[in-house]
Amino acid sequence: MEDAVRKILTAIGEDPDREGLKDTPKRVKKSFEHLTQGYKENPSEILKKAIFTEECNHMIIVRDIEVYSLCEHHILPFFGKCHIGYIAQNKVYGVSKLARLVDCFARRLQVQERLTQQIAENLMEPIQAEGVGVIIEAQHLCMMMRGVTKQNSKMVTSAMLGSFRSEIATRNEFLHLISMERV
Repeated sequence: MEDAVRKILTAIGEDPDREGLKDTPKRVKKSFEHLTQGYKENPSEILKKAIFTEECNHMIIVRDIEVYSLCEHHILPFFGKCHIGYIAQNKVYGVSKLARLVDCFARRLQVQERLTQQIAENLMEPIQAEGVGVIIEAQHLCMMMRGVTKQNSKMVTSAMLGSFRSEIATRNEFLHLISMERV
């Protein structure tokens, strides 16, 4: 990877041996290892360590989970917030594992549409949730820094499974609760 970075630096007209760039290939390698560590993680292992039996059959929501990922088309960052809701059926997730699951999939080369779906699908089955809803709102640097250069655009994606898809009242409750005034 370090050799590839040196070649890129040379290809854009830089001198990879100048003082400010000497360690750049090493730093880029470390950065990419961190930003793509989701490939080394198993989502089901993350969740199975934090499934708890609780008499709980209502909607559980965690909103505003920070998301940082890399667009697979340009390898530029996109970032924003993920909102997760699910209806438990006497099994719940440890709350921090929801954020870890988001990171597991976000720390891969991604498109936001797939990221949203992967999170929802992986939450549904392990606890046999009645329904799952995932919404991601993100800004894409590939759209802000290059191409159309639209600074204020946000992409919003949603994945609704089970009762979140089939029951409008459930979906509306989720949408209302994630948009409530923050205290």
